[in-house]
Order: sequence, then C-alpha cells, then structure tokens
Amino acid sequence: MDYRYLEKMTDRTAIIQFAVQDQPDRKSGYTVDDNARALLVALKMEDEKGEELAKIYIRFLKDSFLPEGRWRNLRSEERWHANLDSEDCQGRAFLACSIAAASDHEEIRGLAFPMLEKALPAVSRLQFPRAKAYAVLGLINSISLFGRKGEQLAEMAGEHCENLIYLYNRCKGRGWYWFEDTITYCNGIIPQALFAYYCYCSDRRAYLTARESFSFLCDHLFAKGYLNIVGNRGWWRRGEKIPKFDQQPVDACSMLLACQEAYLATGDKAYRDLAQLAYQWYLGKNINKLPLYNKETGGCYDALTPEGVNLNQGAEALLSWLYSGQMMKEWQGSETAAVSTGG
Repeated sequence: MDYRYLEKMTDRTAIIQFAVQDQPDRKSGYTVDDNARALLVALKMEDEKGEELAKIYIRFLKDSFLPEGRWRNLRSEERWHANLDSEDCQGRAFLACSIAAASDHEEIRGLAFPMLEKALPAVSRLQFPRAKAYAVLGLINSISLFGRKGEQLAEMAGEHCENLIYLYNRCKGRGWYWFEDTITYCNGIIPQALFAYYCYCSDRRAYLTARESFSFLCDHLFAKGYLNIVGNRGWWRRGEKIPKFDQQPVDACSMLLACQEAYLATGDKAYRDLAQLAYQWYLGKNINKLPLYNKETGGCYDALTPEGVNLNQGAEALLSWLYSGQMMKEWQGSETAAVSTGG
C-alpha cells in the first residue's frame, strides 16, 4: 500500500479536506467525516507511522466532540462552522471510535472509548437511514467493550434495524426494492449494516431485507460487467434512469464493503467476485475505462466525469481508495489462510 499522499494531505491538525489537483488546499479546512475515515485507514497500517497518524486523527475527533455527545464536522480558518454537523457525520465518527476503542494503542483507546460512551444517547436518536446504518455497525463493534451494558447497545442496534426494515417495507414496490424513493450516495452501507446485524444475532428479517435490497442494487450497478456508480447529477429517482455521472470513489468503497459483508452473511461466492469488481473500478474497469488511482502521486482522483476524471485528489477519494485496498488485502489474506489450514 502506498501512503505517500496520505502523509502529504495530513498536517499537525488533521487530514485536509480538499486538494487542487495534487496540492492540499488548507483553506478548505478539516472535517470529522474525513478524519473518521482516515482513522480507520491509519489503524490498519500497523506500523509506527500508522500509530502517529491515528493519534492525529483521533485527537481531531476529540477536539470536535461536544459535551452533549455529538461531533462538530467542519473546521476551517481556526474556527468551527455551525449547521454542518450532519447525522452521517455522527454515524461515521461513532463507527470510527468503535474500532479505535479496541486499539492496542493506549492513547488512541483512551480517547475513543469516552467519546463512544458519551455519544450513545445522541446515537439512539439518529433519524436518517445511512446514519442509522453507520450506528448499527458501531454498536455491534462496541457490544463486547461495554460488559453488561452491552445488552443495551444490542437493543439499540436492533431498534435501528427495525426502523430500516420498516422504511424498506413501506417504500418497496414493483421494480423498486429500496429504503427511499431516491438512491444517492454510499448506498451499500444500509444493506451492509443489516447483513452485519444478521451475522451478530441471526435476525431473519434483517437478512431477507438486506439480501433483497442489495440484490436489487447489484443487479443494476453491475449489469454491464463492471461497477457503474449512481451519478450525483440528480441521483437515481424512482421510475427514472440512473444518471451516469459524476461517479465518486466513496461509493465504490461502500459497495466493496457491502459485498464483503454479504459474502460473510450468505456464503455466496458471487459477492466475493462483485467485491473484486468494485475494487477494479479504481483501476480502470469503469464506464470511462480510466484509472482513478494516480500512481505518480499515490492519490485518487475525485470523480469520473463525462470528460474523463476530475483531476483534484481530495481526502475522501484518497481514503476510499486506501481503505478499499486494505480491506481487499486483508480479506484475500484471510481466504488464503483458510485454504491453507483447511478452514
């Protein structure tokens, strides 16, 4: 894995949000969204540099954390900006802290766990589907960390899943098997969370909802033999065609992670193959037949556009590429180990 550009995009404060081509744009500031993602990447680096970066990112999350148990999202020009603290930001930060709280590094663990605990009331009140899905993954990760209180976290995860299932059953209809009337960004996170909940407690309704909704998504997005991400120029509205552009790297990562979770839940090898296709999207197996990964810089272009690629290489694209690569490498390593040991 090539972490050169990650180091370039990170200063003493945090990872910088945007770049102009391959030059970090410090005026764009720093977000909790990006630093939560960066924390996950750094924790998988497993070396001294990874630990150093993880400490920068977890400290930023700590600085952004408010006494009432939620995170402020954007800091730029030495101040925090109000009214930009989305529910998705809360879910992503909570998920990142749930993984950091199990870290071997004392400082990282010591900063993550108190935030995790204080955020629980706010997490229980999340309303938006993707935010709930991030929360479910974080709650499942955290159950073992809370001892007897873990039962409360399991109940909270179950309540969020019940709501997702309700939204799905209310919205689905002939030719449309989804949780909302519009399919937008990071779509894989919702079925991923339901598959993960099924793996935790064998909830059959969560499994059936995850499988039907994710099959619907995969049947459309992989129809041409490669991943075709829902474009952000209008999104995919019920009864309309899927917009082709712009396709963003964060969505390829979301589909890859959902495919991996689907494979764990179902044992269906087709999902393993689809995860590989999602990864290959970054390398040129996409609608434009162009790589998003820039070998010269170690960065990742921000999007596929009608003209080719968006030449800017910001944090979200970079982190999506790096985390996808880490997860594929880890997964392939575990598959090889299983074969070698007869597992």
